[in-house]
Amino acid sequence: MSHPDPIYPIGKHLPPMAVSAAERASFVAQIAAVPAELRAAVERMSPGRLDTPYRPGGWTVRQVVHHIPDSHVNAYVRFKLAATEDEPTIRPYNEGLWAELPEAKTGPIDLSLALLDALHERWVAAIRALPAASFDRAFRHPDLGVMSLNQQLALYAWHGRHHTAQITALAARMGWT
Repeated sequence: MSHPDPIYPIGKHLPPMAVSAAERASFVAQIAAVPAELRAAVERMSPGRLDTPYRPGGWTVRQVVHHIPDSHVNAYVRFKLAATEDEPTIRPYNEGLWAELPEAKTGPIDLSLALLDALHERWVAAIRALPAASFDRAFRHPDLGVMSLNQQLALYAWHGRHHTAQITALAARMGWT
């Protein structure tokens, strides 16, 4: 049986040129689903399995679980900045260094799962409250350039599925499912 690419099990993110209302609704539904899908992917994993890298040289499942809310809390703040300011320049963070902090390498995943639950509930409420015209608003990333809220939604709809798929692909390869 052929297994998906361990780094990009659902493929690389392809930024959309334009986003329709139906596509935006799909992205929001995907973002809303991330906490439950991630929880389902890790719910019966032992500590040993949580400390298994999802690929050789990659983060452990535990680090991936902690990374998702780290990344998404930054995305939530960027979303709010773009919704309330004129093309603000956001501050990036070094996700690799964050993943090496002791709490990300050894901390209980329940904390990050709970954070992700609350964060996504609040973020999805904020997204759904905005009028359609607001999704053309944007922020400026110092390295990546200008990103509209529509583009950010597409990216984070992919991001949550991407990392969850890394975990479920590992479980499938290892026969844990």
